[in-house]
Amino acid sequence: MNDMKEIAVAFLQTVASGNIREAYERYVSPDFRHHNPYFRGDAESLMAAMEESSQANPEKRLEIKHTISEENTVAIHSHVKQNPNDLGGAVVHIFLFQDNKIVELWDVGQAIPEESPNENGMF
Repeated sequence: MNDMKEIAVAFLQTVASGNIREAYERYVSPDFRHHNPYFRGDAESLMAAMEESSQANPEKRLEIKHTISEENTVAIHSHVKQNPNDLGGAVVHIFLFQDNKIVELWDVGQAIPEESPNENGMF
């Protein structure tokens, strides 16, 4: 696994474990920006939202299914559950790196339905 993949995985695992500020301090560039449409595009706004989510969902689980890396971009496909009883969602995080720090982040998610005609599942 290359350094950027390792950093992206470590960032998500650290955030999922509830150590959001540590994740930002270790892995995120001071020039960070993100594209989540529900929050301002700066690091502080997203970090605060992640902390609030972590406090509301202390049993959150993240299971990484796939990682893809090309040049300075890493994409991670994950199964995220807010609690053990949650079906969860399929989430893709796309990280842009500069000098081995995350400078830009996109996240796209889709809830897992209780029933689906697709026999292949979401993973």
